Amino acid sequence: MADTLVITPTYNEKENIEKIIRKVFSLPKQFDMLIVEDNSPDGTADIVKRLMQEFPDRLFIKERKGKLGLGTAYLAGFQWGLEHGYDYMIEMDADFSHNPDDLPRLYEACASGKGDVVVGSRYVDGKISVVNWPMGRLMMSYYASKYVHLVTRMRVFDATAGFVCYSRKVLQKMKFDKVKFVGYAFQIEMKYTATRLGFKIFEVPIIFTDRVLGTSKMSMKIFKEAFFGVFSLRFRKWKNY
Repeated sequence: MADTLVITPTYNEKENIEKIIRKVFSLPKQFDMLIVEDNSPDGTADIVKRLMQEFPDRLFIKERKGKLGLGTAYLAGFQWGLEHGYDYMIEMDADFSHNPDDLPRLYEACASGKGDVVVGSRYVDGKISVVNWPMGRLMMSYYASKYVHLVTRMRVFDATAGFVCYSRKVLQKMKFDKVKFVGYAFQIEMKYTATRLGFKIFEVPIIFTDRVLGTSKMSMKIFKEAFFGVFSLRFRKWKNY
């Protein structure tokens, strides 16, 4: 068993899932993978189960009854990882927007103590490292992080990033039943909660490449949750966390 679990939520990722799994398992640093599968009608789960026979004790699947939200998928993955004794857990998309080659860099920064939470950041020091995004979406994402900083005063350049390594001690201290958001606001909430609990966040620069295959899960509903949800974080009674 590896000391690090890569958690990848999936819904209709048949074009990507085998490639991403094989890529992760080809890395020199050993990672285990948990696929949190939301009942994809395209057969994603069948592909994962076939590969589980090839990679026993390294590849796992947690099947859910339907699309229950990105946040709940990661929380289910974190809980599974804690129960199975992993020291580090990394969120990663299935569509190669997060480059698996960056996994060792996130792990090393966390394992060496640079951060309790390590973020694969698109916007370190004001530099934008995003490929193939429409200008409108790029500006929305970039200024969303600026907005988060303005409201929360959290010192994170890429607050909405979803390529994140958490040390076990962070996840053990969090109360998952208190997490409110299920979409991309979940990413902001988790980072903000970590800082309020006294943990250090460290950012590692990455190049983010928009998906080539499959369909993005971003929607205006998800964006609105993030925009309005951030403001509510300032008024929570954090002593209950």
